[in-house]
Amino acid sequence: MTSRDTPRIETLADDAWLVRLGEAIDPGTLRRVHELVRGLRDDRPPGVVDIVPAYTSVGVFLDPRRTEPTRVRAWLEAQLAARTDRAADDAGSRLVEIPVVYGGEWGPDLEDAAGSLGMEADALARRHASGDYTVAMIGFAPGFPYLAGLDPALALPRLATPRTHVPAGSVAIGGAQTGIYPRSSPGGWRILGRTPLTLFDPTRDAPALLQPGDRVRFRAIDPGAFDRLKEQPS
Repeated sequence: MTSRDTPRIETLADDAWLVRLGEAIDPGTLRRVHELVRGLRDDRPPGVVDIVPAYTSVGVFLDPRRTEPTRVRAWLEAQLAARTDRAADDAGSRLVEIPVVYGGEWGPDLEDAAGSLGMEADALARRHASGDYTVAMIGFAPGFPYLAGLDPALALPRLATPRTHVPAGSVAIGGAQTGIYPRSSPGGWRILGRTPLTLFDPTRDAPALLQPGDRVRFRAIDPGAFDRLKEQPS
């Protein structure tokens, strides 16, 4: 680990600390983020109300009526010291398979996206589905997973004019990332396909289907399978 990647704790707000684990968005930093988050959540003291991972940092939020910021900082320093020599790995991660219909009405940007990349639409779909992805963080909308691990050759610019309506379950590429829209919303990412799975349901015990640190693999399906899976309870 270089000096630039040495963890440091910064003030995020009067009731929050930010732990920076690196500067570059890369797999190693992301693994360290998720390993730290798992450890913090396993040993969360009273008064720490939320632990939020991002690409290179972790936000730690507290209730000042229940604990003091200095006490939480001391806990963070102890946690970081205990993990200095611990190797980050994927032992605590979960693998989730996401079925997707690529192209057609489910993926209206697949053809144009493939053309801009100099490949056939089927080839783009296959390469996208063959990737190994990690949920870097949840953001933009409840349950929206930002997935790291996209093949750099598949990076696509966002639409010049965002759509006012993107269907729930749309699987898309935006820049060097891929993601899944959890509900109908505006959006400017390039839509390659759609999954029948419900990404976010506030009535479930765990409302978000995907969590930071989860590993994701896409599986191409046909429209008939999409309809059958859509009818199944989530």
